[in-house]
Amino acid sequence: MTKSRRTYTDEFKREAVQLLKSSGKNARQLERELGIGKTCLSRWKRELEERGEQAFPGQGHVPPEQERIQELERQVEILRQERDILKKAVAIFAHPSR
Repeated sequence: MTKSRRTYTDEFKREAVQLLKSSGKNARQLERELGIGKTCLSRWKRELEERGEQAFPGQGHVPPEQERIQELERQVEILRQERDILKKAVAIFAHPSR
């Protein structure tokens, strides 16, 4: 039986981090009380501090910059494969027929 991954809303994550800051409790204690994973709260806090309003873009969604990077990486891989094929073709055609 597989475990389904629990997902939390953007609002829940922000409120949990706010509760961590205002309650005076440590992250582990609050994670147990909220019933969330062992490192979720610390990760959410760090992400919120680093990215501010851009934190938690949503399930499966990536920022436009990251989307562009992924597309360019796919294109680079295709071009590398084409280059490798052409190199092999040149090597084959460079040798005279026997």
